[in-house]
Amino acid sequence: MSVLYVQPSASSSSPTMAVEFHLWISIPVLAVIYLLTKHLLHNLHHLPPTPFPILPLIGHLHLLKNPLHRSLAKLSATYGPILFLRFGSRNVLHVASPTAAEDCLSKNDVVFANRPHLLSGKYFGYNYTSLPWAPYGDHWQNLRRISAVEILSSTRLDSLAHIRLDEIRSMILRLFSAAGDDPDQVVDLRSEFSGFMFNVMTRMMGGKRFYGNLDGGEVDEAKRFSDVIEDTEHVISEWKILDMLPNFRWFFAGKIEKAFAAVQKRRDDFMQKWIDEFRADGLGDGDGKKTFLQILLSLQDVDPEYYSDKMIRSLSQALLHGGINTSVETMEWAMSLLLNNPDVLNKSQTEIDSVVGRDRLVNEADLSKLPYLQCIIKETLRMHPAAPLLLPHESSKDCVVGGYRIPHGTMLFVNVWAIQNDPRIWDSPDMFIPERFEGKESITKVKDGLTMMPFGSGRRRCPGENLALRIVGLGLASMIQCFDWKRVGEGLVNMDESGGFSAPKAQPLVAKYRARSVVEHHLSQI
Repeated sequence: MSVLYVQPSASSSSPTMAVEFHLWISIPVLAVIYLLTKHLLHNLHHLPPTPFPILPLIGHLHLLKNPLHRSLAKLSATYGPILFLRFGSRNVLHVASPTAAEDCLSKNDVVFANRPHLLSGKYFGYNYTSLPWAPYGDHWQNLRRISAVEILSSTRLDSLAHIRLDEIRSMILRLFSAAGDDPDQVVDLRSEFSGFMFNVMTRMMGGKRFYGNLDGGEVDEAKRFSDVIEDTEHVISEWKILDMLPNFRWFFAGKIEKAFAAVQKRRDDFMQKWIDEFRADGLGDGDGKKTFLQILLSLQDVDPEYYSDKMIRSLSQALLHGGINTSVETMEWAMSLLLNNPDVLNKSQTEIDSVVGRDRLVNEADLSKLPYLQCIIKETLRMHPAAPLLLPHESSKDCVVGGYRIPHGTMLFVNVWAIQNDPRIWDSPDMFIPERFEGKESITKVKDGLTMMPFGSGRRRCPGENLALRIVGLGLASMIQCFDWKRVGEGLVNMDESGGFSAPKAQPLVAKYRARSVVEHHLSQI
């Protein structure tokens, strides 16, 4: 039996082939039309320059790499200091020049006084009570007043200076005891600075130490506190990208809400236990040395509806979270720069010996008499600001920046790192030269625009600047006065940055040290 095979005719297959051909042609044509239309509309609206193309859904996110501030600085070097970007569905303004920064934070200060509504803010209560993230208005202004007058004023910080001095000497004594007679003793300075800062902030907040010399239940409580802080950092960093991709949030909504809610409950439970303990023990001894929590609970007695436990928890958590990591990172960067520049380290040590002498250890009152140390801190903050893009702002209405129209609801990033490391503004910006700040009192430079602003500028300037400079100054002065420092290996300290919105060192700083003979007696008496 034979099988008849009939070959399909060309006419029977041509319609399918034609449809496929047209599809293959139309998709790229439509994509090109979409991209060109977006670019044309962008120019017609007189928006700032923007990199081409803007991809659907993700916008310009494909152009970003870690560290974020350096990636954005490279884009500005190509397209200009005022950039209009799309992070997913968000409009983003990136400025990287002193005059543009002044336009945003001085001329349009009120317009950019708001914060963007971020996903993490929804779950951590930032848009309700937290000073860094509260929307601009009466509530934020009251939080700012409380922070400036009641909590972070010079008078209040002076009254708690004994805590900072006690904790720095505790750290110095611990290092001194560990070193013994070993000339090559090695220490992880990030770990030491972290323990020091946690104790300083938690004692100023609520009179409790959470690192070192603890027993029994105190150790368990310290471990729970540390775990809560670490888990908070992990959850925020893990989901931060979804703040820029709201179109995809529905897909992860359940998992996000569960993760955020679990961490926030632990944060609230821990802080509430702390508040309840204070409420049970009374509100202080009347000597003016009240901790931050005692102050807030005193205010609650006057206005319990406004100063609710929820508000106190949120403000306390913001102070702890904002005050610890930034100071740790600054001290670690400063010591890294000093180890790579031993001449600067020796010069600072000589200044301290000359001003403080050999009869006592340095304290906060000495800091104003140590101008070269202040130059070291300023130069560190110039090269490695703790928040290289500051916290993001958001425009509350249309405005003009550098002659360009900026729509309302645009998120603003001020690239402080790019401005403070711009070779057109600073001589040899990649070199550590503290002398460039000699004779300059203010840390914020305003001539020809904002060229130096590690703590921000305008209404949203960091209220903890005074505390940060005191802690960093005392920490560095004590380490320089009490010990001789050397690098562990032959090469320079690795200065790579990790990614994200902040810029800590990618690798923890490890250094060799030995106690100086001029202070051994004083250390042994602590």
